Amino acid sequence: MRIEVIQGDITKQTTDAIVNAANSDLTDGSGVNGAIHDAAGPELPQTLRSMGGCPTGEAVITPGFDMACDYIIHAVGPIWHGGSLGEEAMLSRCYRSCMRLAGKHNLNSIAFPALSTGVYGYPADRAIPVAVNAVRECPTVTLVRFVALDDRIFSLFQKEISQCTG
Repeated sequence: MRIEVIQGDITKQTTDAIVNAANSDLTDGSGVNGAIHDAAGPELPQTLRSMGGCPTGEAVITPGFDMACDYIIHAVGPIWHGGSLGEEAMLSRCYRSCMRLAGKHNLNSIAFPALSTGVYGYPADRAIPVAVNAVRECPTVTLVRFVALDDRIFSLFQKEISQCTG
């Protein structure tokens, strides 16, 4: 498995699947979730409504609809409460759940945002090592791409990936 990081827009990725930073109701939201809902088109919310939600630490999969990817994996990461409520274990489970779905659907590539580091408040410097370690534990795809929205997230991913491979 190759793990890489780029800086850019996750909605523009051409990997087999992209991961949405979803909420447990699987409804439209802000940030990555809102951008993916906008890019995927009106069929996405209709499909998600029929699923009835998703618990924290888990993920569900839908078609990519109007996006370049074949699938969207909707992952519900934990809200940060200071780290004493099992957030690290839930975040790790979230990434592993995405990787299992990718394997189950025979996908070769997947693109992730930095789950839970936006409005859910998980500190990026603590979330990124969890993300990289979790995907390394589940080598079900050929390419894992982390898509960073800004320079800071990009640098943190780059540092973590280089420590794991170098």
